[in-house]
Amino acid sequence: MADQKWQQRYGRRAGKPGLSAPGSAASFAGLGIQLAISILIFLYVGQWLDKKLGTDPFLLIVGVFVGATVGIYNMYHMLTAAQRKEQKEREK
Repeated sequence: MADQKWQQRYGRRAGKPGLSAPGSAASFAGLGIQLAISILIFLYVGQWLDKKLGTDPFLLIVGVFVGATVGIYNMYHMLTAAQRKEQKEREK
């Protein structure tokens, strides 16, 4: 009985180390870094294109918005996939 309560509360068996819950913090630790990197990559691409085409600061601004959109979409995609996986685990 106590083992079942422990497993429901923490998503793992008592005495077994590690996180097994699909929505654990460890599985999402890199999402913020991925968002920042996508913004920076598109920022630099926009800056480079601005220098080549002479369209200062238009493409830099577009690059920041595109990078943020790509990063947020990636974050949304990963979170919804984790929610579906967690829901399937609960249905079992």
